[in-house]
Amino acid sequence: MAKTEAAQMIVKPDADRLAETARAAAAGGRLPPVDSWNPPFCGDLDMRIARDGTWFYLGTPIGRAPLVRLFSTILKREGARYFLVTPVEKVGITVEDVPFVAVDFERAGTGADQILTFTTNVGDRVAAGPDHPIRVERDPETGEPAPYVLVRRNLEARIDRKSFYRLVEIGTRATHDGAEWFGLWSGGAFFPVIPSAELP
Repeated sequence: MAKTEAAQMIVKPDADRLAETARAAAAGGRLPPVDSWNPPFCGDLDMRIARDGTWFYLGTPIGRAPLVRLFSTILKREGARYFLVTPVEKVGITVEDVPFVAVDFERAGTGADQILTFTTNVGDRVAAGPDHPIRVERDPETGEPAPYVLVRRNLEARIDRKSFYRLVEIGTRATHDGAEWFGLWSGGAFFPVIPSAELP
């Protein structure tokens, strides 16, 4: 095969083409089945999701919320890496922490029957429970909590500070792994936040 022919077959990452393909895949209103797509890797795209949930392309924030939402629907995680995927191409992007931010939540019920439904910065709504667990990481040096909720597939949202403060206000104590923890109930599951013995 001539070099020119080989060069023509290489698909270079292109944000506009990705958006067009994603728009077509999402035409039915459902999330595209990215887990069933296994296209060839086409390289990395200069796209980054900052810790605060802002999407950047070529170093500039993407200001159009519908476009960010569109890209978020074709996001896929494999191991520690993130990709935008269509049926014909897969491009790598940079994610500083996790791809989404939970910016609000609603509470229904109380105690073990409580359901916490989170809304993300890209418009996803998810009720925490066994299939969508809440987890809290703590900085080993400062003890500062970093709470997350699983949104879809293996993509998480970091729960923002104001929402986490509200969650702490409705937290309770329960036995977890043989010890008493302070945590949250949702969807019939208890999610530990901090051992009760470490509470002030």
